[in-house]
Amino acid sequence: MARTSLDDRDRALIQGRNFCHVAAPDPDDGHIHTVIVWCDLDGDRIVVNTAEGRRWLECVRNAGRATLTVPDAANPYEYVRVMARLDETTNEGAIDVANALTKKYMDQDEYPFLQPGEVRVTLKFAPERVSRWGG
Repeated sequence: MARTSLDDRDRALIQGRNFCHVAAPDPDDGHIHTVIVWCDLDGDRIVVNTAEGRRWLECVRNAGRATLTVPDAANPYEYVRVMARLDETTNEGAIDVANALTKKYMDQDEYPFLQPGEVRVTLKFAPERVSRWGG
């Protein structure tokens, strides 16, 4: 049964070292564009980070929403699916968010993949419908 907010197990999956699958429709042809990214929480919002200019970012911005799926790395049959509204995008502090996600996923202090001239962006998603399976 779908809920409108995250419960403790949902939060544990999102805050763990589990990858987030972000899916949004491509405005050019309607196909679903999907990427796998790092994620975390900021209060009740799911936080992801990327670089300006990426296609999936354009898809999410255009749609104003996305479906985020976070499977348990130890048991991918357990996962939380969050249908969410794009609540915020910002470049301010985005490299700090990239560094925090790097610490979480790679146990390094700084994001090692930053390219010259790259502008990072942080997206925050507000859950609208939440479901979890398995576990």
